[in-house]
Amino acid sequence: MEFFCYHRDRSGSLALRTELGEAHWSYMDRYERELIARGPTFAGDGETPTGSVHIVDLPDPAAARAFAFDEPNHQAGVYRDVLLRRWRNLLGRTMWDFPGGRSGGSRFLVLGLGPEKGADLAVPSERDELIAYGPLLSDDGTTWLGTAVLVRAPDPDTARAVLTPVRYAETEVHAWEFGGRR
Repeated sequence: MEFFCYHRDRSGSLALRTELGEAHWSYMDRYERELIARGPTFAGDGETPTGSVHIVDLPDPAAARAFAFDEPNHQAGVYRDVLLRRWRNLLGRTMWDFPGGRSGGSRFLVLGLGPEKGADLAVPSERDELIAYGPLLSDDGTTWLGTAVLVRAPDPDTARAVLTPVRYAETEVHAWEFGGRR
């Protein structure tokens, strides 16, 4: 089962996040084979972390909750909240298989949340810039709750246009970069 996990940083937690860097990396190393995508999101300055995205393939919702809530930064209070949802990998690949590689161009996390019925359920025909794409689902995988996309785009507005904004209650766009041990 695939899961989308977005830990959002608590305001003022950068020093603690930095202090726990190696603990975070060591924890994530344990999930290397299960990761589909990962990486931090950033504030408008492009340097201040605002969160951490992990898309992971785990046996069941209990394993996903353990993954999300046992993470050292979460345990220490770096994060203010966690968005954890079932997800479906409509591209059928990991971020490491993205033909555009790890560098070159800006990358974004786009989240389309609610309302009541599914939107953007098929992969867009223009898929060359998509790194990860799939629906956010209920724990049992039957109810559509939104769509999560990692995309390379020249700017936030172009990234947002990957989804059909009028079909969502809310659309968020966050600067994002490929994660992993440096």
